[in-house]
Amino acid sequence: MIPITVNGRTYQIEADPTTPLLWVLRDILGLTGTKYGCGIELCGACTVLINGEPEKSCHLELKEVQGRSITTIEGLSLDGSHPLQQAWIEEQVPQCGFCQSGMIMRAAALLREKANPSDVEIDGAIGNVCACGTYQRIRAAIHRAARR
Repeated sequence: MIPITVNGRTYQIEADPTTPLLWVLRDILGLTGTKYGCGIELCGACTVLINGEPEKSCHLELKEVQGRSITTIEGLSLDGSHPLQQAWIEEQVPQCGFCQSGMIMRAAALLREKANPSDVEIDGAIGNVCACGTYQRIRAAIHRAARR
């Protein structure tokens, strides 16, 4: 059993210690907001916050996150009331929506560090791939959330 803390709750996980965190979140804990994209740490769809910092969960092994605080998109708000989630809706950011939870988690980390980021800072912080190309709306949503 490996204890991990996800969204403020501690779980005892019975799994191979080398299991990627992504699969622990999705398959064992049922937190499916974190998405599988490429599996090779490039796209960012699987981004979660580990001790407040964005990390791609497809490469992190279960044993590596023991004793660290994990926040998923569900940990921001179950009902979509987090300012970033609201801004995403108001700016109509998602098209397919697949990459969006990873983008929102990166945006949350950015806004925690920088209350009013510039477009250049947003572009540098996000770094995730959006196949639909909604980058302008992503920027607008982050600016909107920052104003709140």
